[in-house]
Amino acid sequence: MQSFIDFFQNYYIIGQIIIVVSILALILFIRFLILLITTKKVTDYPERNQAIRYFLNWITFYSMVLFLFFYFGEASWMLKSFYQLGSTNITLSLLVIIFLILSFAYQSSRVLTSLFMPRIYDRYHLDRSIQFTFNRVSHYMIMIIAVMISISTVGINLSALTVFASVLGVGIGFGLQNITSNFISGIILLFERPIKVGDRVIVNDIIGDIEQINMRATIIKSIDNEHIIVPNSYFLEEHVINRSYSDPTMRLVIPIGVSYSSDPELVRDLLIQVANDESDSTESVLLDPLPYVYFKGFGDSSLDFELFIWISNPNDIVRVKTNINFRIHHILKAHQIEIPFPQRDLHLRSVDPTIAEKWQQ
Repeated sequence: MQSFIDFFQNYYIIGQIIIVVSILALILFIRFLILLITTKKVTDYPERNQAIRYFLNWITFYSMVLFLFFYFGEASWMLKSFYQLGSTNITLSLLVIIFLILSFAYQSSRVLTSLFMPRIYDRYHLDRSIQFTFNRVSHYMIMIIAVMISISTVGINLSALTVFASVLGVGIGFGLQNITSNFISGIILLFERPIKVGDRVIVNDIIGDIEQINMRATIIKSIDNEHIIVPNSYFLEEHVINRSYSDPTMRLVIPIGVSYSSDPELVRDLLIQVANDESDSTESVLLDPLPYVYFKGFGDSSLDFELFIWISNPNDIVRVKTNINFRIHHILKAHQIEIPFPQRDLHLRSVDPTIAEKWQQ
């Protein structure tokens, strides 16, 4: 009799495994068929193919998790309590529910910000920084709501969390001050917007563009293609140069020195001509305000000038400055105007007669 019971139990377990594997394989097969049919119809739209593939992977994953959850939901190992929080028993089934709620909220936030929100942005012609702010705020709100729903759904008594809240408060007061400060600073940056995504800034003499403003830190991509992670509080406490804050137009200063034998008026006219030529070939170089040549003064070995040029795009500063320097070198060389280098004249007041006789010999 016992052997018959053992055989039946083993047969039952094997049957369950076969059923689970078969249904999981069926879900994967259905995903394959849908992906095969849809990708053939939209072969000319790779971005749409990528979106369909992402959506199908998302649906397939949740379908498999939900099937396993409902199939084994009444199993003893799913309902066994391994920790008690107040009057609530923490079970594997409870953790799966929390995971499903939070992960579904996270994926819904990604779909909302990547598929639906861009249509609204394009319709109202919102700039990149406002789009980033709306995406972040929407994500935070969805996740906060998901956390509240998950807590209430599983029946956790919030009063049972008071001990953990008090411990967390002490932790924030001592060890988590910087994290809390950076998180609040990130919220201030998103709403007050002293810096925005896409702005060109200078931080510790490093020039870069704001790529992301996250919960704790801001990511800056330098002109050398290096990514710099800066705490959010830095932008509220330290001196930061934002070249794109209100008006991206900025003045570019090109220093130049010529020999004392040069005609200052001719040098001025040639530098103005260089600015006008660069404006014809580079759209970001402006003629309003007009380029201006500043006669800075009389240096140790040169007449010092500065060419002031206004550009509309701070991202072009390196390219424009390089082009201007090439043009200045070519035009001064064509007009035989010397660009001197530092030099000193040595005057001898007296010479030893014996040494002078040796030089003469």
